[in-house]
Amino acid sequence: MKSKILLLAICFALFNVSFSPEEKTEGGIKWMTFKEALAQSEKSPKKIFIDMYTGWCGWCKKMDAYTFKDPKVVKYMNEHYYAVKFDAETHDTVYFQNKAYYYKAEYKSNEIAVYLLNGQMSYPTAVYLDEKTAPITAVPGYQTPEQLFRFLLFGGG
Repeated sequence: MKSKILLLAICFALFNVSFSPEEKTEGGIKWMTFKEALAQSEKSPKKIFIDMYTGWCGWCKKMDAYTFKDPKVVKYMNEHYYAVKFDAETHDTVYFQNKAYYYKAEYKSNEIAVYLLNGQMSYPTAVYLDEKTAPITAVPGYQTPEQLFRFLLFGGG
């Protein structure tokens, strides 16, 4: 009897996990690495959205928990952009437009973040690149789903 109850509980848990609200938004935003987005854009051009964040940024975490979970944002982002989550403080070497970018202690961030944010180091910042990976704009600060959706509709600017 106990094994039947346990089996039933496991099946119920699996059923709930299989049909969680996040799955209704097609599993959430399909985040890629910067390298993956650049390679994908080369094969099939699309604008690139970069969520420039840091691990210590509270507003970045709020965007992750709220804005980037909004079904309307998720659907539009996945259809029209390659989405990248990029830690501005990464120590990894990043290659972009035939140049290598490195972490610089004096900036406390990677040079690519300094370049894409035009030296305005603020987190979170939404960075938009066009279909040829040229920077369009960088929009600093927390954005509600409605605010972000408006920028997404207009391609970042």
